[in-house]
Amino acid sequence: MVELTLAIAALQRPDPLYTLWRRRTLHALPRSAGPLLELVPATAKGPLFLDPLSLGFDDGLDQVLSAPTPFVRTELRRVHSAGRRPIPWTRLLADRDRESWQILEHAVRAAHACVLDSSWDRIRAGFDAERAWRIHILAAQGIRAMLVGLAPGARWHGTTLEFDSTDDVEVTLNGHGITLLPSVFWTGRPLVGRYAQGLFLVYPATTPLPLLDDPTANALATLLGRTRATILEQLTRPRTTTDLAHQLDLAKSSVSEHTNALRDAHLTTAHRDGKTVWHTCTPLGLGLLTGSPGTTKS
Repeated sequence: MVELTLAIAALQRPDPLYTLWRRRTLHALPRSAGPLLELVPATAKGPLFLDPLSLGFDDGLDQVLSAPTPFVRTELRRVHSAGRRPIPWTRLLADRDRESWQILEHAVRAAHACVLDSSWDRIRAGFDAERAWRIHILAAQGIRAMLVGLAPGARWHGTTLEFDSTDDVEVTLNGHGITLLPSVFWTGRPLVGRYAQGLFLVYPATTPLPLLDDPTANALATLLGRTRATILEQLTRPRTTTDLAHQLDLAKSSVSEHTNALRDAHLTTAHRDGKTVWHTCTPLGLGLLTGSPGTTKS
């Protein structure tokens, strides 16, 4: 359910990475799914009763339809106070109007069938690869390194993990845990959700949906995407951006984008020699290629 609302948000964001997916999905999206676009903004900060944590779609939909009325009203007020204009049928949701809730149920079912069903194997493969990658980082470098790698610009300030955000939010765990929830649809800053089960941190998975290969592909390509996996394999010895562009028949700008992403993930490093920049694997990148736990400097 979380991925469904994040996908609905992605349909409304002008993210170049999702241009083709967005165009194709919007063309196929049935009119009955339209009401979700009215409830979930591009920021993905829609009403939390729409994306409960569940074991599957049917269970999740049951939770949506049985959400406590006070919770529904509180979440609708929050969304509307954030600048989302109330729409007549959403006002009726707060009053438990039967027809309005039927509209919502049909919208969720239609959106799920159109947006998630055909891609679910890839989404699941991306989730599994992301989980394996974070466990690898945890084992190789420890929990602080694993957590700070969840998003660009993340940093530790003493025992506080800080993320760049447009919101001024401070979350104190007070001894309780927080569950990490990667998304192949979300590319923005991490989001914190407060659910009955506890706190959840939604963050962008290393490989977004448009770059996920078929789940039958090798694990490294599933995790990084085929092009980035190939570039990482090429960097077992130092190479320049020009070398990689010629070798892989890619534009230098495209190679630079991929090498920047690999460097941000601490899988490669770059050093300048005059006007030439050389890229090469880090021990962590080599460990990922060989299946052994690499280490990097702390």
